[in-house]
Amino acid sequence: MATAPAESLTEQTPEGAAVDYCDLDPFTVEAAGHRFVFYPHGEDRRKALIELIDSAQTSLKVFYYLFDSDTSGTMVRDALVAAARRGVTVELIVDAFGNDAGEAFFEPLTEAGGTFAVFSPKWGKRYLVRNHQKFTIADETRVMTGGANVSDHYFAIPADNGWCDLSVTIEGEVVGQFVRWFGLLRSWVANAAEGRTSQLRRLRDIVQDWEGGDGPVRLLVGGPLVRRGHWAWVFRQDLVTAKRLDTVSAYFSPPRSFRRLIARVGRRGDARMIMAGKSDITAAIDMARLMYGKLLRARVRLFEFGVCKLHMKLMVVDDKSYVGSANLDKRSFRINVELMVRVEDEGLAAELRKLIDHLEGSSEPITPAWYARHSTFLNRMRWRLAYWMSLADYRISKTGTV
Repeated sequence: MATAPAESLTEQTPEGAAVDYCDLDPFTVEAAGHRFVFYPHGEDRRKALIELIDSAQTSLKVFYYLFDSDTSGTMVRDALVAAARRGVTVELIVDAFGNDAGEAFFEPLTEAGGTFAVFSPKWGKRYLVRNHQKFTIADETRVMTGGANVSDHYFAIPADNGWCDLSVTIEGEVVGQFVRWFGLLRSWVANAAEGRTSQLRRLRDIVQDWEGGDGPVRLLVGGPLVRRGHWAWVFRQDLVTAKRLDTVSAYFSPPRSFRRLIARVGRRGDARMIMAGKSDITAAIDMARLMYGKLLRARVRLFEFGVCKLHMKLMVVDDKSYVGSANLDKRSFRINVELMVRVEDEGLAAELRKLIDHLEGSSEPITPAWYARHSTFLNRMRWRLAYWMSLADYRISKTGTV
């Protein structure tokens, strides 16, 4: 694992202590017949994405929740346009709510022979369902996924208001599952665009019926009102017997049953959770803090990462690792369409825990004394209000949970 810093930053934690923070360089892990390259550093993420697109020879299948028309968005779009012009079959889908660039921004892609579509459940009972995934598949042999959308925020360094996130490129058998999953999403989007009825039910059935493999590397998905078969269903089974849990979560407001399982891990073993000390949504910090008291009483070790905005989604349960688009919040558990890659490999889990160790070193410990100081009556009322609003329409916040 490469540990040399790519960039450094001196910031202030909420308590005022200086923190020297360095993003880690990319690191590669060979596990379970797959090759994983992790990118904790924003500029490395953008470089790797552009290189993946530029190296494609036959096909690109791309799906993003959020796509901006800023410098990074323009670079990625232009790379897709260049691929289409050299004969690569390019298919791009973005979520309607997260498409900040606008449809006109993608006209150069369609003019070059690529296709562009929008995941849009429209008004009505489907409106709150967002397709929150982020992935690019090249030549049906390599995939890049994780928490990062296509926007300057996700590729800039912390000193330039970059967000702490994680992407991974994967080579191996599981890429075939991504290809199959993209095909199902493409079919759903086409049917929805034609105004066919019962599309919410069809989307739910796609998620419910999904089989992402049964080996040590699996593509798990989630969607609206699905329980059994959902990525969170598998995560729950892992938590039931877990003795060690390490997470980095940009947003934390899981259902009560999951909070109880996490607390049980803390009581019988070791549970460590890195939360956001800075966020694009201030209310996200409030609703996480509402949960701190019971977790602390269960001996869960809590930390807040305050160097820059935290956007990472990473869970390591014993020797099982989860990386992808899902947060530990109710939307990711119950509403959004999500994907998580689950890898059962002791060596990979150990390497990802080193990354979490690194984040912990620049985070503020949340102790019982800290909680006693901050959990005033007015703060608890604000935290509770944020919690009850956490399932509201994305339009309540400027950017939504991304």
